[in-house]
Amino acid sequence: MSDDVTIRFVTRDDYAQWLPLWEGYNAFYGRSGPTALAPEITAMTWTRFFDAYEPMHALVADRGGTLLGLTHYLFHRSTISIAPNCYLQDVFTSEAARGKGVGRALINGVYTQAKLAGLSRVYWQTHETNHTAMQLYDKIAEKPGFVIYRKVF
Repeated sequence: MSDDVTIRFVTRDDYAQWLPLWEGYNAFYGRSGPTALAPEITAMTWTRFFDAYEPMHALVADRGGTLLGLTHYLFHRSTISIAPNCYLQDVFTSEAARGKGVGRALINGVYTQAKLAGLSRVYWQTHETNHTAMQLYDKIAEKPGFVIYRKVF
């Protein structure tokens, strides 16, 4: 990645550039067109980043005022440790930024924030077909072998 990319906290002024990245992330996971998230969900997600009482945070990759990617993460309690854990919920880069170290820099940014908060664990999930991203993930984290189950109501 070139040295001119900065990983920083999202600001309210970033909304116009954050939104297309967010929509691209959601489209990647099949949430577009008739299956798109309701606008209220996007609005609430955005609001949470700026609410000091919310454990949800957002970082962006910025090159000269242009956003190249985003990551959202949250801190939560666990039954197996005293310190909270960090769940990296979303990571996405623009098509033009892929393969240039932006995704790695965003994840490292989350690692940094987790360490600063006194946490010792960051984890995330991806779809089993996301082979390109898994090539990176396999280099920067371990796969613990858990299978995810869910029930949607």
